[in-house]
Amino acid sequence: MTASTPIGLVAGNGLLPLLVARGAAQRGLSVVAAAHVGETDQALEGAVARLLWVRLGQVDRIVRFLLKEGARSVVMAGGIGRVKAFTSVRPDLGAVRIIARLRSFRDDHLLRGIADYLQQRGLPVVSPTDYLEGAMAPEGVVCGAPLGEEQLRDARLGWEVAELLGKADVGQAVAVKGGHVLALEAIEGTDEAIRRAGALSGRSGGVVVKRCKPGQDPRFDLPAVGPGTVRAMAEAGMRALVVEAEKTLLLDAAGLAAAAREAGITVVGWRGRGVE
Repeated sequence: MTASTPIGLVAGNGLLPLLVARGAAQRGLSVVAAAHVGETDQALEGAVARLLWVRLGQVDRIVRFLLKEGARSVVMAGGIGRVKAFTSVRPDLGAVRIIARLRSFRDDHLLRGIADYLQQRGLPVVSPTDYLEGAMAPEGVVCGAPLGEEQLRDARLGWEVAELLGKADVGQAVAVKGGHVLALEAIEGTDEAIRRAGALSGRSGGVVVKRCKPGQDPRFDLPAVGPGTVRAMAEAGMRALVVEAEKTLLLDAAGLAAAAREAGITVVGWRGRGVE
């Protein structure tokens, strides 16, 4: 791909689409984006060369737009609210073809199905990390004090449960306090799971663990945390965030660290089997 060939971006919600667009621009690359109405931040419009607003399920409209604009690869960045996905989807023929081939409607199967469809139409999907410098969580303490003994025990439990949750392709985050699993991420998303955990614990502390699903495809749905995650934890009284090193995106790492320091929250990256 040459510098004159634009990058295609299929944008969902959150900060990631904007970071990908800015990262590409810093490399002298232009971006043409398809953004989802009611999901994508409107600020993306000022960060890309061309932008098309689409409804969820308008797959063929996205393909036609990206090919017309000269894109030869595409990044899928940002999520789609799962509740909205059930109520707002307007599938076109492309979406119907994808759905017809699926073995299940779990996230991983659906995203792989979309990626395969885009590939067949000349738009191979690449990882957003290709355009994000230093965005992956490092191993070790990112900010804050080292975990205490009770936090370590809770983190180990959360690490184990998060692996099982990922195997079921349900979610990526688990909240634990005092050896009790308070909340598992499901359709509501990470921040709402954290808030639910805070309500159950009386906002008295706890550990949030977020890690990759086993067999995670690095092109999409990588676990991601940012300042919003930390703010949700502060609201819920959680005191530590453990993420999988080198497999978790830090969205606005400086902002995340600043928010964590202000709230007194420790952020740690674990690798492999975690801390034995």
